[in-house]
Amino acid sequence: MASIKIRMIHPLRQHIEEIISLTDEEFDFVLSHFKQIKKRKHQYIIQEGELVNKEYWIIKGCLKSYFVDDNGKEHILQFGMENWWITDYESFVKQTTSKTAIDCIEDSDLLYISFENREKLTAQMHKMERFWAKKSKIGRIALQNRILSLLKNSTKEQYELLLQQYPKLFQRVPKKMIAAYLGVSRETLSRLNA
Repeated sequence: MASIKIRMIHPLRQHIEEIISLTDEEFDFVLSHFKQIKKRKHQYIIQEGELVNKEYWIIKGCLKSYFVDDNGKEHILQFGMENWWITDYESFVKQTTSKTAIDCIEDSDLLYISFENREKLTAQMHKMERFWAKKSKIGRIALQNRILSLLKNSTKEQYELLLQQYPKLFQRVPKKMIAAYLGVSRETLSRLNA
């Protein structure tokens, strides 16, 4: 009986190929610019005030990007789950210190690319420049939609929209974090569920 060789497709390649196609050699070249790390629940990948020179892609896990105001209240800007990119983008692009923190809600397996490696990769491989340009556009659209939702929708409508868009998030994230993302108290969120 002949053995069949099955080559598993790397999850990052699957992700990239949603936008551009890569040969095996091209993907190996792309992957050589990344490093893999594992982080435990509650571990930071970025702390407020530190220089940010890495962008992370989530293989497995759930993270949150947030800041704490002068009154000690946490405001969640973004959640990140499998196949999502996360960093403090202003700090990453401008190579300045972070205004936000990012930590793991769950044990997480991540790939990261340094600012220098991303610059080199996009200069040497225009396909990846197109990939990140498209991902940036998608991110700007998501941010615009979030701002519009905050401005025009009630808290209940924002909650229902989030639940509709990301139902798995509600199974993985405590309700107090959902409340911090929506900008309401835990009690207000509980009344929405009543």
